[in-house]
Amino acid sequence: MADTAFDEMDGHKNGGPGAVRPPYARLRTWLDETPGEIFDARRSQAELFFRRVGITFAVYGDNEASERLIPFDVIPRVLLKSEWGLLERGLKQRVTALNAFLADIYGPQDCIRAGIVPAELIHRNPQFRLEMMGVRVPHNVYVHIAGIDVVRVAEDEFYVLEDNARTPSGVSYMLENREAMMRLFPELFANHRVAPVENYPDALLAALRSVAPEGRGGHPVVALLTPGRFNSAYYEHSFLADKLGVELVEATDLFVKDEVVYMRTTEGPTRVDVLYRRIDDEYLDPLIFRPDSALGVPGLMAAYLAGNVTLANAVGTGISDDKAVYTYMPEIVRFFTGEEPILRNVPTWRCREPDHLAHVLDRLPELVVKEVSGSGGYGMLVGPQATRREIDEFGRKIKHSPEGFIAQPTLALSTCPTFVASGVAPRHVDLRPFVLTGADEIQIVPGGLTRVALKEGSLVVNSSQGGGTKDTWVLDGV
Repeated sequence: MADTAFDEMDGHKNGGPGAVRPPYARLRTWLDETPGEIFDARRSQAELFFRRVGITFAVYGDNEASERLIPFDVIPRVLLKSEWGLLERGLKQRVTALNAFLADIYGPQDCIRAGIVPAELIHRNPQFRLEMMGVRVPHNVYVHIAGIDVVRVAEDEFYVLEDNARTPSGVSYMLENREAMMRLFPELFANHRVAPVENYPDALLAALRSVAPEGRGGHPVVALLTPGRFNSAYYEHSFLADKLGVELVEATDLFVKDEVVYMRTTEGPTRVDVLYRRIDDEYLDPLIFRPDSALGVPGLMAAYLAGNVTLANAVGTGISDDKAVYTYMPEIVRFFTGEEPILRNVPTWRCREPDHLAHVLDRLPELVVKEVSGSGGYGMLVGPQATRREIDEFGRKIKHSPEGFIAQPTLALSTCPTFVASGVAPRHVDLRPFVLTGADEIQIVPGGLTRVALKEGSLVVNSSQGGGTKDTWVLDGV
């Protein structure tokens, strides 16, 4: 594991000398020739653009939530087509394995009998849905939309940091970042052959329509189910519904009759064939899950289990987001694909195992420790950046509930040039590509959401923890 950061522009580690790497050759010249005040002006223009379109997210504090813009960096991250090709093959392999894994644990459970994953890790997992046992989902696709977080540590060394297969978010930022860059720097695009991401909504709609229940004809009705305007990702929900050309609905807009889902419209009830839901399982149907949920649709699960509506992503996919399940992904990939994983996992210690627990407790100041059900950068300890008090407190939490934590080495995430208060400087980044699985194919638009840790030395890229975003360029034909 690398212990110094690989710089994606200069190719050096830890600030040493290095030649400009091919994908950044023209960008480096542009950076050298462009005055800093131009970057500052363009950043201000980008902020005005994002404020005008209303692209915000909610940050939850101790007592209240506040709406914020995610900081946008005006210097793109650049990848060669060959680099993207490696990622694309690895992502398709991984999502294929995730779908096969979910079909198996809700079916014959061969992977449990073969000792690939422990039975208790599945059966005692709060995201395991007994209601899905023996259910054949339409076209056998569970994960229609996946956001797979990838980090780079060397020239040809990528790792999957985590899998997001429940209700992955962030694609609106990928699309809006590209639009902002094209408006702000048209001359830069003219000097690069950048692969497009604008076709993502068309690809998503095609994938959703392809998994409609059989017999619903060539134009199945798709709707996007949102918890409502108070959800932190509501902007993305409304943005995607608009781009897809489908209705944005809340629970009160839907009803179920005779195990069929209908949408209330001004022209009367319209049958819904596919629901792209952005609501977690436990809130989907108060008759099956939480009876106090005002966000769900009574009878929705009955319609789903009868095969009359497709839910994307499928109910029960949250178990593959679990960070303890993540630790078994190399074995899962081998078992279900018969291949070696193209993209590796970060080496991980499972605190649920006594020898791993002892190792983690001995090395807490060196490790990153995460809650297995955590997300958004919450519930984690970054040992090298933590205080002694924080380390001791986390140690007590781990001892109390070791099964709730995993630990990993502190990865030296790659850096990219970023415009900060002091000028252009390297900052750590990760990448969330979005993988679409339809009835017949897996598609990935070339790029994804690059998240950047704006604080010097920080490894935490999550927007909720002060991170920003960048446009991600894949150079077409290079």
